[in-house]
Amino acid sequence: MKIGVYDPYLDDLGGGEKYMMSVASCLAQEHDVTVFWDNKSDIEAFKKRFTVPMEKISIQKNIFSSNIGFFKRSRMVRKYDALIILSDGSIPFVYPTKLFLHIQQPIPQRQFTFKDKIKIRCISAIFYNSQFTQQFNNSLFSGVKNTIIYPPVKLLNTQEKKENIIIHVGRFRTKNVDAQDYKKQSFMIDAFKKLVDQGLKGWKFQLASSVKKEDEEAFSILRKNAKGYPIEFYINKSNQELFALYNKAKIYWHASGYGEDLKKHPELAEHFGITTVEAMGAGTVPVVINSGGQKEIVTDHKNGMLWNTLPELLEKTNQVANNKMLWQELSKDAIIRAQDFSEEKFRNDIKKLIIE
Repeated sequence: MKIGVYDPYLDDLGGGEKYMMSVASCLAQEHDVTVFWDNKSDIEAFKKRFTVPMEKISIQKNIFSSNIGFFKRSRMVRKYDALIILSDGSIPFVYPTKLFLHIQQPIPQRQFTFKDKIKIRCISAIFYNSQFTQQFNNSLFSGVKNTIIYPPVKLLNTQEKKENIIIHVGRFRTKNVDAQDYKKQSFMIDAFKKLVDQGLKGWKFQLASSVKKEDEEAFSILRKNAKGYPIEFYINKSNQELFALYNKAKIYWHASGYGEDLKKHPELAEHFGITTVEAMGAGTVPVVINSGGQKEIVTDHKNGMLWNTLPELLEKTNQVANNKMLWQELSKDAIIRAQDFSEEKFRNDIKKLIIE
């Protein structure tokens, strides 16, 4: 098959981009796969950041660019047996090519136009990254075949000796006002400072973030806020370097959605949580917010801890940090749970949906 893949946010280097390129890489092992993107430096940055095999993928001109007219695009897409597109709710018209949409976040509910309804009829299937995302979008795309395919998570556990470290891994972005401090890094820094002020000794907090040049000045505020406390920053590290951090840390924190009105803005919750699973695969115990995709991954007091408030975050972190037996039990079950999101399962699910 000749398959085209398009992610309009490929320059963002986030979990969604890793997901889409994993789809392309998986299918490229047996099929002719093209990724549509104009800026090759973004592709090189992706290769440096992630360990997704790209050798068999062809990178071609972006046929979904605003510079390409409707009729020209229509002629170009007919060269492909199937198109796979990361969608924010927009639907390209690509008839008669098979169209698969991947949706990673809740989409605001709206009334589709007659033109939209015609486009919807051309969708072969929609696949979501979590139950959380699916439940918010099912009614919007009523009648369209859909399924959940969890992101593929590479699990590397070198059995290194664990240290008294709490870690968080996540992007830092300020360009989108709605998503400013989306990952709640500032909140977590303040929370760790409270732990230290309340008596936690011998522990440090590591914050690993991808930071774009335009966000460096805003990120420097976090650094200033952390001064005087055992807080370390790791910027724009590769997957291999992040796994080295996971393997030493005992506790993983995640706080996306904290303090937000998630009924009005469900998109501000974590849609899945790849870094949480990566950490669990390394035996790092998740102490994460009880919202979004996090509660699909973690079962409270079984393979991690879920919290709703700041006092609960502090209390449960102290429980795990100060009870060696509890940490060991949770760590063991965290490793077992992480296996449910294996790369092999992802490959099988993608092939079944797109090819069969």
